[in-house]
Amino acid sequence: MMIEEVQAKSILNPTGGFLATYTHSLNAYQGCAFGKNSCPYCYVRAMPVQRFSGKVWGEWVKAKVNAPELLRQELEKARRKGSFGSLRIFMSTATDPYQGVEARLKITRGLLEVFACSGAFGLLVVQTRSPLVERDLDLLTTLGSRVWVSLTIETNREEVRRQITPASPSIERRLATLERLTRAGVRTQAAISPVLPCDAEVFAGLIAPRANRAVLDTLLHGDGAGGRRSAELKMPELLRSLGYADWMREDAHLELLAALRRKMGDERVGFSQGGFNLL
Repeated sequence: MMIEEVQAKSILNPTGGFLATYTHSLNAYQGCAFGKNSCPYCYVRAMPVQRFSGKVWGEWVKAKVNAPELLRQELEKARRKGSFGSLRIFMSTATDPYQGVEARLKITRGLLEVFACSGAFGLLVVQTRSPLVERDLDLLTTLGSRVWVSLTIETNREEVRRQITPASPSIERRLATLERLTRAGVRTQAAISPVLPCDAEVFAGLIAPRANRAVLDTLLHGDGAGGRRSAELKMPELLRSLGYADWMREDAHLELLAALRRKMGDERVGFSQGGFNLL
């Protein structure tokens, strides 16, 4: 694993397109440390940041060690410009803020400390698949209604997780994390992103009591390119080889979507077709 500590020039990046309802994205890291067998559907694999890296995806990370100080400066700049209260920040768009290296470097924790001391900005969404987010429960509860934690859980079937995303935390562990955060008063979202082969009623029954809301996307609707990146990453071939070819159908998510809405209500469940614009 190649871990490089770098000095970033900026940390808040204006958004658009898939994240059009957010004002900025925030990435404390670049790259992925979950290993080369990590999520084969990850659209970042098909983006220039990986294509021109010269490295194997999953085996390199650049850690922006000055990110908390940059964030402090950029939040103060937003305050002076009068845009502080309307900031809607998504962390992270192209990396996991709680991948393993975070346990040592604590850059994400440093960012949360800055947010916790900054006053009433608009909204922060923390997107992760890692139970390490529990470490920062003290800061997340301090942020209150200013933060949501969106935790990725793609299936209820552990055998599917082991086949497709073997380097990811177990389903049981992620469900426990989701439940712990919700019980502590942190606003939570289950990000079923993308929907992988699952048992709709069982899965919905696991999510409904543990999350404040749920959002789905698919390999066709959620890769930011209408399914082209998923095709480029050979996800249809992978699913077909595992006997899951039907899960590339355009309507494969509908049974789960309906089950979640029955158990949680329409207002607590969304489908992110065309953009992750639900928070």
